[in-house]
Amino acid sequence: MAVNLENAAEADAPLCVDLDGTLIRSDLLVESALALLARQPLSIFPMLAWLLRGKAYLKKQIALRIDIDPASLPYNRDVLDWLDQQRAQRQIFLCTASDVKLAEPVAAHAALFDDVIASDGDVNLSGSNKGAALVERFGEKGFDYIGNAPVDLAVWKHARNALVVEHGHALSTAAGRVTHVSKRFVVTRGGARAWAKALRLHQWIKNTLVFLPLLAAHRVLDVDAVATTILAFLCFGLCASSVYLTNDLLDLPSDRQHHRKRHRPFAAGTLPLIAGPIVAALLLVAGFGLAFVVSHQFVAVLLGYFVLTTAYSFQLKRIMMLDVVVLATLYTTRILAGTAALHTKPSFWLLAFSMFIFLSLAMVKRYVELLTLQSSGKVKASGRGYDVDDIPLIQSLGGSSGYLAVLVLALYVDSTASMKLYEHPHYLWMLCPLLLYWISRTWAIAHRGVMHDDPVVFAVMDRTSRIIGVIAAIIVALAI
Repeated sequence: MAVNLENAAEADAPLCVDLDGTLIRSDLLVESALALLARQPLSIFPMLAWLLRGKAYLKKQIALRIDIDPASLPYNRDVLDWLDQQRAQRQIFLCTASDVKLAEPVAAHAALFDDVIASDGDVNLSGSNKGAALVERFGEKGFDYIGNAPVDLAVWKHARNALVVEHGHALSTAAGRVTHVSKRFVVTRGGARAWAKALRLHQWIKNTLVFLPLLAAHRVLDVDAVATTILAFLCFGLCASSVYLTNDLLDLPSDRQHHRKRHRPFAAGTLPLIAGPIVAALLLVAGFGLAFVVSHQFVAVLLGYFVLTTAYSFQLKRIMMLDVVVLATLYTTRILAGTAALHTKPSFWLLAFSMFIFLSLAMVKRYVELLTLQSSGKVKASGRGYDVDDIPLIQSLGGSSGYLAVLVLALYVDSTASMKLYEHPHYLWMLCPLLLYWISRTWAIAHRGVMHDDPVVFAVMDRTSRIIGVIAAIIVALAI
């Protein structure tokens, strides 16, 4: 929201506009660095070497290797609309610390600027460097400048007018001490709600799978076992949220092309990109620190989960079919973690059932994404190995995998393993038609195009699924 403090005199003076955090709700250095890491994870090491030669050199080397789609960036609409009004009154310059190779396409896309003044590989055009460059070109107090950060105070002290993009009043107050503040653009910052969305706390429901070995072993009254499993659940949640943040940071371009994912906090610019890696690292350290309290065996399983899910974020999600197998494996790993926390032997039946049922749900997820892609007139999924021609194949394989899970359950009911654990195992047969109905209904809903992107979230929110879950719990209780 733009807030006028006072009409600016001499409106024909050049207007210099900052890019990162001002014109866009993002940072091109962080964006380009993340894009390079997503393509070449080991590039972190040369980036550290480039940084030793200066920030301008780092920006240039990254820019030489990465192109940013300017149309996908999260622009500050209030600033864009106001600049559009100013075009008829004066010259407008894009003045940014980002490298010129990345800044020029943004300026061309915005179609608002007369010229671009940016970092060039030798000079990092930020703070006092930017102030000196603008004074040299326009003279002392010969320009207006719009920025968003305390570093811009070094520019505002040379400017005729300061235009401030901020949350709150602290920055405009500071700018008012060095020059006249003629306009404020108030932007909202993501708070606790945005962070909860970024951490995907609602996805922690998946981590309840660590409780399955506890339930399967009938140890729900064992206080120590319950406490240990709760701690394991927390460890998985922290680790998973760390990976979710990393995945969102590496997936910015494709997320911004997705009808729903473009609203994620980092893709939309609601949260600062630089905070993402910091929070992700803290969550990971906390998760593994607590894991050592559980057991060393549990740490090994959690480490395997982290390595596999990180590999998925960087590369495996782009490989057709392997991506869904990895997703099913990640779900099953949570069950293995539950057995490791309790120092029990993994159940072959439970692991087999888990692989087939979660492979089916992973297929549902891809199926829904491809249907959405098809309805929008696109052919190929961005950042994935699928196109819309794969829809029938995904549907066939996914439904078959779900029915195989029912077969595994039926074979388990008649096995010696169930007879040892249950006094009335024949009651468990009633789970088979329930599961057949739920899988068939889930795929039917997906086929109609009304399924949530994440079938696990659908299962939790769907009233019929919850009723089926209650009935299944009653059947298991009768079998015990």
